[in-house]
Amino acid sequence: MKKKRVVVTGLGIVSCFGNDVDVFYQKLLQGQSGISLITSFPCENYSTRFAGFIDPFDPGEYMDKKQARRVDKSIAFTMVAGKKALEHANLGKEHSELLDKKRCGVLVSSGMGGMQVFADGVETLIQKGENKISPFFVPYILTNMSGAMLAMDLGFMGPNYSISTACATSNYGIISAANHIRMGDADLMLAGGTEAAIIPMGLAGFCACKALSQRNDSPQQASRPWDIQRDGFVMGEGAGVIVLESLEHALARGAPILAEYLGGAISCDAYHVTNPRPDGEGVALCIQRALEDAEVSAEEINYINAHATSTPVGDIAEVNALKKVFKDPSKIVMNSTKSMIGHLLGAAGGVEAIATIKAITDHVAHPTINLENPEPDLQFQIPTSAHPMIVNKGMSNSFGFGGHNASIIFSPYS
Repeated sequence: MKKKRVVVTGLGIVSCFGNDVDVFYQKLLQGQSGISLITSFPCENYSTRFAGFIDPFDPGEYMDKKQARRVDKSIAFTMVAGKKALEHANLGKEHSELLDKKRCGVLVSSGMGGMQVFADGVETLIQKGENKISPFFVPYILTNMSGAMLAMDLGFMGPNYSISTACATSNYGIISAANHIRMGDADLMLAGGTEAAIIPMGLAGFCACKALSQRNDSPQQASRPWDIQRDGFVMGEGAGVIVLESLEHALARGAPILAEYLGGAISCDAYHVTNPRPDGEGVALCIQRALEDAEVSAEEINYINAHATSTPVGDIAEVNALKKVFKDPSKIVMNSTKSMIGHLLGAAGGVEAIATIKAITDHVAHPTINLENPEPDLQFQIPTSAHPMIVNKGMSNSFGFGGHNASIIFSPYS
């Protein structure tokens, strides 16, 4: 059966740079850092005391005030990013009658779920006993509840579930959502990810893994992908949601088509709990399969939004895997959004898909900041200031603990 073409018609974001996609991308182009010392909870004794956090967060008109106080922030982030994506696609409340909601779905997931609700529940259990646990405790810690509650608000009755693959979560969701449209299961899907893990338990857990940068004296310089002096990643939080539609559905309603989703693929390193496979075979396999799914050659890719978390092992492992597929890296512009906003874990792929699409629509790729002493022999073009370009085909990579790999490919709509 011939696959339907899938296009992107809307973008919605919640980030340390705010909730406006254009403002978000302008700050990236300017090379601003959204990283700062954490003030929302005491962490003086932690080995890392900074992140790309959002505090305070007000969902405004996008969520009932009482419900907003009750749910985990990861859910509130989803409600705002999802509804703003629909508004961007000219599908706000006033245009909802344009949709057959039985053919609209939501695939917005989280790597870690409602961590604050979980932590609060544990504290309540210890201090006050089991009879004081909130009846909302179980629903609001689930990784599927963000997408479920967004669908309840919108009335979307199509495919709706979560995929939790650590930091590859969003890309897995985007691929699955696009495939539902390709196969005719849905006309429109909201896809992406959300994460709100910058809480004492979340920060302490990653400190214990020794995965985080410890540049507490210079947090804005801490996320430095591909730099010889990088010492770990920086946590971030937020949500990134895109509107995917079948081309025929988008054309029928006169939608603003931003880009086309060409394809994507997944693989598993089958190697280690946290470390990437040294020979790069898992990532290279993922990228090669993505190219095949998109029906494009490696030579057609001229932009890559890399996973590039700023870890000593991960950054070079990704570069080495890319070189297995792309034989002339010097022709490819590559950057790292994480250098400015940190690593949004399960939401990273959603936010970075937005950065990739903005590079396509605005004809300019954002810089990678803090790259002062690059690793030798990177070969890829890694701009340190805004880089005007025409993106032919753009790839966005996300890899997660457990060896989960996912790559997606977008192009200008033609």
